[in-house]
Amino acid sequence: MQTLPFDKPGRFWKGNLHTHSTKSDGKLTPSEVIAAYRGHGYDFLALTDHFMERFGFPIVDTTAFRDETFTTIIGAEIHGPVLQNGERWHLLAVGLPLDFSQPSDEETGPEIARRAAAAGAYVAIAHPAWYMLTLEDALTIDAAHAVEIYNHTSTHHNDRGESAYLSDQLSQLGKRLHNLAVDDAHFNTRPDAFGGWVHVKSESIDPDSLLESLKAGHFYSSQGPELLDVSVEGEEIRVRCSPVNAIFASGRGPLGRHQRGPGITEATFPLEPFANSFVRITVVDSAGKKAWSNPIWHE
Repeated sequence: MQTLPFDKPGRFWKGNLHTHSTKSDGKLTPSEVIAAYRGHGYDFLALTDHFMERFGFPIVDTTAFRDETFTTIIGAEIHGPVLQNGERWHLLAVGLPLDFSQPSDEETGPEIARRAAAAGAYVAIAHPAWYMLTLEDALTIDAAHAVEIYNHTSTHHNDRGESAYLSDQLSQLGKRLHNLAVDDAHFNTRPDAFGGWVHVKSESIDPDSLLESLKAGHFYSSQGPELLDVSVEGEEIRVRCSPVNAIFASGRGPLGRHQRGPGITEATFPLEPFANSFVRITVVDSAGKKAWSNPIWHE
């Protein structure tokens, strides 16, 4: 429960952690991508081009675009063979060093995830619903920090943008992973930008400070609604948010509680049903847009 961000020092910074450019399969150059996010009011961006041989294993140096009001985090989407369904691994690695070495032909997905985390990166299982990643495959990744609970481009590609089901299965099995909402923007024919992001609580916009807060879980994810506070007080979970139509507390198996009503801004749930497990808060506004907390562990 100590990982809840709302009482931590600092402020929330809005950022996208999964983005592509012409350095791999995106349509816009790195400078154009960064200008687009900056122009839409974002505070930071991770440019995460595909770290693959056919693109020359790019890790794009975006440090020149940093200033006192906007920053970047170095990253890439890393890959490895091979899943049960024959697809390659897709893993997000944010906070990579620029000299991160290319994988060998024999390096597996779990191995490259391990190496990225050891190099200082924040590692996430990318868009699992999009390519039907199985729970069995996901359990082989022992160095991840997070699961993409929402991937905006996947919504517009094959209607598989949400991956709460896999994230909750992992939580039920005791895997303490965070939940990320991301764009995975390519700026091509799909409207895949500005649809999912994180609000990271940090005392500064410095990339190292943002990365430290990500690893600590001091953030929440959103498509639009704001989580103003999620707190555990005595035997209750209390939620405050921007006006929404539903507030959910989801736990193991079918366990859940909810409060509904047009424009509600708060809810209170008993903590006891979620004992020895987890609870995840989701709010849904009148347009169906969501915000998600990270899993809260009750021990």
